[in-house]
Parts: sequence; structure tokens; C-alpha cells
Amino acid sequence: MHTGKMVFAQLMEWIHPEQFRRCVARYQGNFKVRHFTCWDQFLAMSFAQITYRESLADIEVCLRSHHDQLYHLGFRSSVAHSTLADANGSRDWRIYADLAQGLIARARRLYAHEPLGVELAQTVYALDSTTIDLCLNLFPWARFRSTKSAIKLHTLLDLRGPIPTMVAISDGKQADVRVLDELVPEPGAFYVMDRGYLDFERLYRFVLAAAFFVTRTKAGVKLNRLESRPVDRTTGVRSDHIVWLVHPKSVAHYPDRLRRVTYRNPEDGKVLIFLTNNFDLPAEIIAQLYKCRWQVELFFKWIKQNLRIKHFFGTSDNAVKTQVWIAICVYVLAAIVRKELRLELSLSQILQVLSVNPFEQVPLAELIAKTASQENLSDSRNQLMLWN
Repeated sequence: MHTGKMVFAQLMEWIHPEQFRRCVARYQGNFKVRHFTCWDQFLAMSFAQITYRESLADIEVCLRSHHDQLYHLGFRSSVAHSTLADANGSRDWRIYADLAQGLIARARRLYAHEPLGVELAQTVYALDSTTIDLCLNLFPWARFRSTKSAIKLHTLLDLRGPIPTMVAISDGKQADVRVLDELVPEPGAFYVMDRGYLDFERLYRFVLAAAFFVTRTKAGVKLNRLESRPVDRTTGVRSDHIVWLVHPKSVAHYPDRLRRVTYRNPEDGKVLIFLTNNFDLPAEIIAQLYKCRWQVELFFKWIKQNLRIKHFFGTSDNAVKTQVWIAICVYVLAAIVRKELRLELSLSQILQVLSVNPFEQVPLAELIAKTASQENLSDSRNQLMLWN
């Protein structure tokens, strides 16, 4: 890469211009736009994510203090907070959602052979959601309770990476299980979910699609035992049963067998009961798959700590979704660069290096390597880490 390019511009070069142009054209993002195009908007919002800006005015002041360098960063217009606010409020958020999906597809290919932690060749996904609290006065469209607003970030995470493969944004009142209606099961893949997604009518779609699910059962779910399988109690597994639903309505929604695995966690003694439609894997592997679900919770904590998704620059539905999707683009883009350049630092450390060096004219790989060689990294010890 050319040594004269700034670090921020080098990062943005990993987005193919034609890929971005198609996303913009699909939703006519630049229709009647003379100045401050979608690309300028994306650069400004990505800069805010990487450098931890606090507001639109903060973005404007920071960039204008380097006005003579903006062209070299990729900007073709000056940045004003009012113009950026209008762009975030009016330009279709799906432009950046589609861009994120293209980057995700690329990242998944790069991380396809990453270790999973379980001896399993199939793809494993973890599905969960996190709630982001909002101010009711500023975000009335996202009313959650009588005194607060909130949105939910529903994420399907490919555990080889981990890379988010599907992200859905809803108001805080939406039940988690409804996101299963938007999911297209991949044949042969495993989907790991908590008991909030236990809906037998929706879960039967996984059976019809030849996909597998692993979830926990709820109290009050009645099951008839059809068969008991031998188990190795030294692994923590207490029982392995083939079962059938009892309630006629449940049977109508899920007219097939289920497998119930009871597992006792040796660390805290807690007993967990899993339900799955896979009858071939050893029972201890089923328990290990559910344990891998913690990665999606770590992902939520990581992006809240490292990206700007808890404090929003705009109050409209479109502005919020635009900011979230651009944050995901930055996350996946950093993951791509880490893999392509074979960088040794964790993703947190890479983003920290980028945050303080966006205007440096040093090859990105050289800058990261120089940081990695130092004994005292800027990463704090209690920082959440991905890809150590």
C-alpha cells in the first residue's frame, strides 16, 4: 500500500468502490445530492466510530481542524454537523445494511477455518439479542416502558470468527422469538439459542430445512420419554432421552421427536436441560455447543465498549439504524484487515491504534507491527478482547 496514504484512508480502501456504489444506487442514496454524498456520510460516521466522537458537532470540529487533509482522507465535501444530521435522518439506512452484508460475506470466507472450540465440521451460529436503553423524550418512537425507550439488537453470530451474519433492529418491546420469522435456516448448520426462543412451531422450521437447533427447555414443558440412552457421567451429562411433546397443541406445531439432554455444570453445580433435534452427536458435545453461546454475549459487550452504539447522534429511527449499521461495518472491516494483513494484535488493540493515528502517513501493517512489538500495549487489562 502507498506509504503516503493516511491510516484512515488505508482502512477505507478495503471497501471496493463498486460495491459501495451499487448499495447507494439500489436505494437512490445520491438522488439530487450535489454535495456531501453517501460516501462522505459513511466516512464521517466511520471516523466517529473509530475515534470515539461524542456528537455531530464533535465530528465537525475534529475534521475541520484538519480541513487541509480531508481530501486525502477521501472526503470530497466539507463536513457540517447540520448536513450530516440531515443525511443520517433522510438517506436510507439499508444502504449501509447492504454494505455490511457484503463485508460480512467476505469476512466469513476469511474466518471459515477458525477453531470453534468443539470438534465439529458444521457451521455453528449463536442467536441472541441485547437491549440498548434510550431517552423516552428523544426517542418516543421506541417506547419500551412508561418511562423509557429502547431498541433491541438481534444478532446471529457465526462462532467461527466471530462474525455477525444477521442483524435485526427492533423496538424494545418485540419478543426475541419473533426474529426467528426472519431467519432462513441453513441446511446442516447448528443454531444455538437460549430458552427465550423456545417456540415449537418456529423451531419445526429448522427440522423442515434439515438444520439443527440447540436450546434450553422451560418449566412447564411436558415431555413423554420414549427412549433412554447410556451416558458417561464423568462428562457432566446426567441423562440423554428421546422424547415427544405431550400437549396436543404443541404436537400439532412440532409433530416429531426431540432429544433432551440433562447436564450438570461441574463449576457451579447448576443443572441445565437442553432440547435439540440432532440425534447423532454425543450428549457432551450438545452441552459444549450451548456453552459456546457465551460468545454472542461477549460480542454484545465488546461492541458496546468499543463502538458508538449506546449514544446516538440522531433521534429518528433512520438515524439510529444508520449509526448501528455503520458501526457494524467498521467492526467487520477491522476484522477483515486483521486477517488480510495477518496482524497479531487483538481487534480491540487494532481499533485503539487506529483511533489515535488516523492522520498518520504510515503503512497500516507497519504501524500495527510496531505497536505489537512494544511491551506495554495501550489496551487496558480489563478490556474485553476478541481474537486474543
